[in-house]
Amino acid sequence: MRNANVLILTDEAEFGRLLTTCWRTERQPPRMTILDSDNWHGQETSAHDLVVAGPMRDGHLAKILHSFEPTSAVILCAPVDTKELTQLRGKHPRLVHIPLREDWTQTLLLVAGESLRRTEAVRMARAAERAAQRNEHQAMLGRYMMDMKHSVNNALTSMLGNAELLLLEPGQLSTQSLAQIKTIHNMALRINEIMQRFSSLSSEMRDVETPSHAENEVVPAPAGTRR
Repeated sequence: MRNANVLILTDEAEFGRLLTTCWRTERQPPRMTILDSDNWHGQETSAHDLVVAGPMRDGHLAKILHSFEPTSAVILCAPVDTKELTQLRGKHPRLVHIPLREDWTQTLLLVAGESLRRTEAVRMARAAERAAQRNEHQAMLGRYMMDMKHSVNNALTSMLGNAELLLLEPGQLSTQSLAQIKTIHNMALRINEIMQRFSSLSSEMRDVETPSHAENEVVPAPAGTRR
């Protein structure tokens, strides 16, 4: 996950050094930021796809974790008692605890990879939902235009007819009025062309969406053919 952002919070320099060294051996390491509890000031955790909380000084871990948003993806890799862990999981449903055993780095990288993939999948799903909403709004506008096409065509016909009647008797109009009526007539013709093109596009889209009769037609087997 080369484009992922990971925040590593720990007061043990060796923890951060070992974790970043192991992570950089991966094929697509994420971007990593290391902070200790003294430099943590409640920054916006939503800027990071994953937070890894390592060992910290007494009293700092719970305070920092409680400043995170409940939806934050957090991997806790630090000593913690069962009661405190239960309380933390109650506030952070996505919190995962990895004990500091011999293979903690391998386990953390595996869990982190799955967490980052899940975060990416959620991001893509939300982007798809936003795109679907935009498409739905555009579809509503298109349906409204189709519903109003008849009324618009009637209005255009009236405008063109009246403009043409006035243009048949140019002597009764001033030069300025004649020019204005010609402009109205030309713009009405242009709007009519746009509406005709819209109707043509709508028909083409329906043809694409609806399978042709030839595609749906079942071709009978030749006589005498065994099945």
